[in-house]
Amino acid sequence: MPSLPKPSVESIRSFLTAQSKLPFSYSAVGATATFPPAGHVVDHTRIKLGDGESVFHSAKAALERWEHFRLGWVETWPPNVPIKSGEVVAILGRAGGLWWLNSCRIVYVVDESGPISKFGFAYGTLPGHAESGEERFMIEWDRGENIVWYDILAFSKPNHFLAWLAYPVTRRIQKQFGRDSAAAMHKAVGSV
Repeated sequence: MPSLPKPSVESIRSFLTAQSKLPFSYSAVGATATFPPAGHVVDHTRIKLGDGESVFHSAKAALERWEHFRLGWVETWPPNVPIKSGEVVAILGRAGGLWWLNSCRIVYVVDESGPISKFGFAYGTLPGHAESGEERFMIEWDRGENIVWYDILAFSKPNHFLAWLAYPVTRRIQKQFGRDSAAAMHKAVGSV
């Protein structure tokens, strides 16, 4: 939902209340846990955050605080939505002089210990999102190599007519989000 002024807290709250009652806007719900479906664009960003358990725990805490969305031009509302299946979140982004208000629901959460410990979640788009698809955000600690990774996997296609009209711009924004989110996570664990 595009808007010239930044949406008010009241309008975001009303938007989320309406969106929370709606189904996902795509059929391959949960596919970021296996294989992205055909017919969607797939984006994958993966960076090394550092080494060791302290980096893993710092990265996990940053993900839980939604640091990966505190980019200056993108933010979540409410700012600290709990990372739990079923939670609905608004994603506000500023692009092309407009504020875009989008809605997503957390599809699944991963919290695994083992040779490769993982923490993360995926959210899927609701009808009030400019795109249709799913995005997974994952922290992985490979204990054998002692390396901590931040990994984003997304599949999408335009859902709003303006996203279709400005598709090359939409793709640049999606790539920019991946880079900026990775940089935000790197910064969040940089002092560890």
